[in-house]
Amino acid sequence: MSVTAKRKPGKEEQQFLQGYNIHDYDLPLTSVDLVIFTIRDMSLQVLLVKRGDHPFKGEWALPGGFIDVRHDASLEATALRKLKEKTGVSAPYVEQLQGFGSKDRDPRGWSSTFVYFALISSDDVILQHGGGADDVKWFPLMHNKKLPALAFDHADILDVALLRLRSKVEYTSLPAHLLSKEFTLSELQQVYEIVLGRQLDKSSFRKRIKEGDFLAELAGRQRLGSNRPAQLYALRDGKSPAIFSRLMGN
Repeated sequence: MSVTAKRKPGKEEQQFLQGYNIHDYDLPLTSVDLVIFTIRDMSLQVLLVKRGDHPFKGEWALPGGFIDVRHDASLEATALRKLKEKTGVSAPYVEQLQGFGSKDRDPRGWSSTFVYFALISSDDVILQHGGGADDVKWFPLMHNKKLPALAFDHADILDVALLRLRSKVEYTSLPAHLLSKEFTLSELQQVYEIVLGRQLDKSSFRKRIKEGDFLAELAGRQRLGSNRPAQLYALRDGKSPAIFSRLMGN
């Protein structure tokens, strides 16, 4: 809770607040939207929902919804609630992207939305729809495949989210959140390459990962394959995303 929320108003301020009516002023429609990324079938993919209600009924959109002022304690609480409703995931990596608002983005009236992007492993995801959505599915974000037309300004939002993700992947450990809980260094490098769209030098990559110090080696745990067994790793508990001193590939 913020310092402002904890302070106790004085007597005059209490009297002012008792007579204050928030509905005396025009309020924009306010929502939270999510750009949910995962890796499936060797490609970066985004979760979209097919709208079951007007406006834009039958069109694809980013998952999201209006803030529940009675139950959501914060914007992030709304984002996590919507994420849980759509994917069954309760504790992924979630980061606020930015706010979008105008009188033209929603035909119902002046509206604003606070956008979060989430990185999750698709292994344990249980896609769900309802609450105004007729369908929900993953869409690959590949250069040779076009997404369907998106409702509202969601195409612009997705472009901003992709730019942010690919920018941060260059200097952080964020891609590890796209993997299952246990993974090899080769699998981690593959995820980096999928998101960045280019190959990385193996020795340079592993040096950068070691310098980041965000992985825990799982003792006695290995992935068996056609070659020799590969050591398994996991993210360190409570470790914030690592920030590298140089960009990937440099």
